[in-house]
Amino acid sequence: MPNTSATGGYLPPSVASPPLEGDSLDAEFQKAVVGITGLPGPMVRPRWQPGNPKQPEPGVDWCAIGVTLQTSDATPHIQHDPDGDGLDRLKRHEAINVLCTFYGPNGMRNAAMLRDGLQMPQNLEALALVNIGLNNAGDITAVPELVNQQWVKRYDIPLTFSRQVVREYGVLNVLSANPILISDEVGIITN
Repeated sequence: MPNTSATGGYLPPSVASPPLEGDSLDAEFQKAVVGITGLPGPMVRPRWQPGNPKQPEPGVDWCAIGVTLQTSDATPHIQHDPDGDGLDRLKRHEAINVLCTFYGPNGMRNAAMLRDGLQMPQNLEALALVNIGLNNAGDITAVPELVNQQWVKRYDIPLTFSRQVVREYGVLNVLSANPILISDEVGIITN
């Protein structure tokens, strides 16, 4: 059982990780790229993978995708909820930078389809279900890559998303207290 304000010590969130993070977050972005571009699921891969997986042949369209940066607002909003035993709810906003790198003969077309498709409200509905919204689909940059002594077409498109993160902490209601009030008047102390 995690600590509360009654036990003292560090307060972890009441729920270990309410927002999507890591592989789960990457999977949501992967589904969006697959759905909007029409690339097969296995051809939209995590940017960083364990081991050294074989890169598809130069004539195959595919995409590498990954979260490159998460930034948050400087000061979150914290509000006490007195329902039940009470809790403190922390709310902060994050910007999530995602880099999509498209390879293959249709790489630029696929990058442009993603950029434009992310403007359609219906295409953002699945991300909205996990509290993620689109801030910006950036410029498409051609960055040819030399692989095995052969130039491979590559197109990068940076995406910026936003989301609100909410975490709850076990800060309980104050049920009673024995305060000592000191008056501004000299010599008067009341209990």
